[in-house]
Amino acid sequence: MFALTANDFVLTLSGVVLVLGVITFTIGLFTLAFKISTSEFAEISAHSAKLMGKGLTEDVSVLVGSASSLMASITQMTKTKAGVGMFLIIVSFIMFLASYYLISRIL
Repeated sequence: MFALTANDFVLTLSGVVLVLGVITFTIGLFTLAFKISTSEFAEISAHSAKLMGKGLTEDVSVLVGSASSLMASITQMTKTKAGVGMFLIIVSFIMFLASYYLISRIL
């Protein structure tokens, strides 16, 4: 076994926290940039709009109500994905600060 001093342990710990912060930041950016505007959401929205138009012309109020609740659900899913992405980015900045604090304690 090798001898591990307290400074080496703190430096290793801060390196691990820094790497986890970079990974979390990358995942958060990926979630914000690519997961919000997927083609499935656009396709479902387009079909819902057609469904609402057909329901209005044929006077089917249940169909319009279902389509509007579907649109509300899609909007909520988009907001949830954006919230998850922002949460991951905030957690990554907290990890960056923790890593900086650990390194500054050594120096």
